[in-house]
Amino acid sequence: MPFYHWYEMSHAAFAPLRAVADATKLYYDNPLNPLSHSAFGKNISAGCELFERSTRRYGKPEFGLETTEIDGIEVPVIEKTVWSRPFCNLVRFERPNPTRRKTAAPEPKLLIVAPMSGHYATLLRGTVETMLPHYDVYVTDWIDARAVPVADGSFDLDDYIDYLIQIFGVLGKGAHVMAVCQPSVPVLAAAALMDEADHPALPATMVLMGGPIDTRINPTAVNEMAEEKDLAWFEQNVVMTVPFPHPGFMRTVYPGFLQLTGFMSMNLDRHLDAHKEFFNHLVDGDGDSADKHTEFYDEYMAVMDLTSEFYLQTVDAVFIKHSLPKGELTYRGHLVDPSAIHRIALMTIEGENDDISGVGQTEAAHTLCTNLPEDMRAHYMQPKVGHFGVFNGSRFRSEIAPRIRDFTATHSERLSSVNAAPPAPKATAAAKTAPKVTAAAKPAPKATAAPSAPKVKAATPAPKVTEAAKPAPKAKAAAKPKPTATAKKPPAVAKKAPAPAKKTIASAKSALGAAKPRKAAPKKAAAKPKNDLASLLLSKPQGAADDLKKISGVGPKLENTLNQTGIFHFAQIARLGQKAIDELDDKLAFKGRIARDKWVEQAKALSSASAKDETVD
Repeated sequence: MPFYHWYEMSHAAFAPLRAVADATKLYYDNPLNPLSHSAFGKNISAGCELFERSTRRYGKPEFGLETTEIDGIEVPVIEKTVWSRPFCNLVRFERPNPTRRKTAAPEPKLLIVAPMSGHYATLLRGTVETMLPHYDVYVTDWIDARAVPVADGSFDLDDYIDYLIQIFGVLGKGAHVMAVCQPSVPVLAAAALMDEADHPALPATMVLMGGPIDTRINPTAVNEMAEEKDLAWFEQNVVMTVPFPHPGFMRTVYPGFLQLTGFMSMNLDRHLDAHKEFFNHLVDGDGDSADKHTEFYDEYMAVMDLTSEFYLQTVDAVFIKHSLPKGELTYRGHLVDPSAIHRIALMTIEGENDDISGVGQTEAAHTLCTNLPEDMRAHYMQPKVGHFGVFNGSRFRSEIAPRIRDFTATHSERLSSVNAAPPAPKATAAAKTAPKVTAAAKPAPKATAAPSAPKVKAATPAPKVTEAAKPAPKAKAAAKPKPTATAKKPPAVAKKAPAPAKKTIASAKSALGAAKPRKAAPKKAAAKPKNDLASLLLSKPQGAADDLKKISGVGPKLENTLNQTGIFHFAQIARLGQKAIDELDDKLAFKGRIARDKWVEQAKALSSASAKDETVD
């Protein structure tokens, strides 16, 4: 008989015994029963409750967050499902903010990605409760695989990433995401794919907490067991078929009760001691301590099944092959490259005593995101906490959560400034074209108002404006006949010049009018650059090399690649034409990055700023 079926039969067999235990407990708890006040009666009652709790099946708990406190004011919380798929619901905890102005910007959205590792999302109740006063909170509420009919299809790691990308699309650009434990890997993968594809709903920050990014670092007992066995062993020993009458009948799963057994066996002595103390609290009538025990274990013992395809793919990619840190993780055949992340700020958090994800495993994400600027990274290791203390408990509330709030607030401001920046390049571009008219206009009045040779020569330094100044020589050429005639008699012209002031203005206007049709001349300037990459490259920098990392989207690794190619200065990037961009794209890991991040526009602005600084110096 399959093991899952045996488990179900055992649970059913214990049902009458649990009913007897319940009835006995009620009998010895009844205050009218004289034995209920005796030591014997209290021991019998405590033993019956312990038996019933140890053999029951725990259903999915409720979040039960009915209110929260914002700036000292208690407000109601409404739990709503805002997005749904067969294996996941996106739950929003909606609450008003009485201290927030109606004209203020929307509150920051926080997506908490709960682990899909056997426990329900309600395990993060304390996490949600802590963050609720400060964010518009959303949680991924994963659905028990045994409750999903086979007709709804399969669910693997690629589907998990699909769900995350779709959820980011629902939340919109600028949300914050917290991945607790197992989802650190798919969240990092989704972020890399979205940043690479220039997705319109990029999150502003991602916080990875106690996640197995690189399990080769300080491997724990969980990691070592996964490496000792091959994938076939897991498939043969822990993958089972859901029995009747569950809705997911015939679906292959990794049962939650096996996951729970594995968790409890890692700290068996601690769990036995906890239940022994629970028994003593019941006998002593210590209701508060007993309630704390039941509150924790009602959550801890509630487990869900995982689809076999998701479980096996995760074990294989994360714990056996270490695909992500090796650069081998794929999503639907496409290689996942964390170095593509350069616009999503990254924070990693670990616990000093974490026995599930060892110290350093989560921090490894920083070594993978090579193109992320230093000011968009943060790492924090919380002393004296284990795995669950990373996202729950007093130290999380007092020491970890404030750091997360500070990190997200900092990068929300950064995102706001970036969003406000785009109009500036347009103004700059307009300013660059406007001087062409102004520069052409300035020489024209001088040439007509005073046709003397000295004044035409005084205007010639203007060609410092390069292309913008080129229309001026045309106006100068039109004025040549008069200057040569008047050059012979400068004093006479100087006396005549003040008299025809009105004619001078008229002639200036006519000169401008005549100059307008000749704007076709800049076509030569446009044809001037040979937009091949080779003509822009240098064998070594001319003077000091520019800090190319100032260009958004260029990190240390990419700067090194550009230097090796022969690009050292902003001016070189500013002069890139489409042909050169195409050639340079072929040398970079991700095509389209130059246009996507607007390198040319950024380089022009930086080059112009650098030139101004040199002038001031």
